[in-house]
Amino acid sequence: MQKNFLVISALGEDRPGIVEELSRLISDTGCSIEDSRMTVLGGDFAVILLVEGRWNELAKLETGLPAAGRKLGLTAHAKRTAPKTKEGNLLPYSVEVVSIDHPGIVHHLAAFFSGREINIRDLATTSYAAAHTGTPMFQVHMTIDVSASLHIARLREEFMDLCDQLNLDAIIEPSKL
Repeated sequence: MQKNFLVISALGEDRPGIVEELSRLISDTGCSIEDSRMTVLGGDFAVILLVEGRWNELAKLETGLPAAGRKLGLTAHAKRTAPKTKEGNLLPYSVEVVSIDHPGIVHHLAAFFSGREINIRDLATTSYAAAHTGTPMFQVHMTIDVSASLHIARLREEFMDLCDQLNLDAIIEPSKL
């Protein structure tokens, strides 16, 4: 039996209880959360959920989401989606980058991988002050899908050359997923 999925994104002012209320709404319709990303950005709470359920349960959630979102103080959107299909022979790799903060880091990394037709599956960034000096730092973590036919040693060498040019400390290694 094919599973049915709904992607929900929501954004609103952060406060305690949002996750409990949103997850109750999903549970009360008979659906379940398959995958999620939740974080606080500035003073706002942001969430992306992959919800699974029977088509009628998803329809009920989809229909009630705008009003429920307003009641929770969230701007919420939903979109039907299909199950992720395994494309070819892809291997997950983990990329970690740390640098003194400056504009364009994410763009340079994304352009590098895009130019090699490598998909970025997951990306998270954070800014922080370096211990002792207070220097503004920037950290990127991403998971990429690398074709098994790609010469990984060459990819790693080209990536490290880019990072040297941009003064980025980086690691690229097989993901431990």
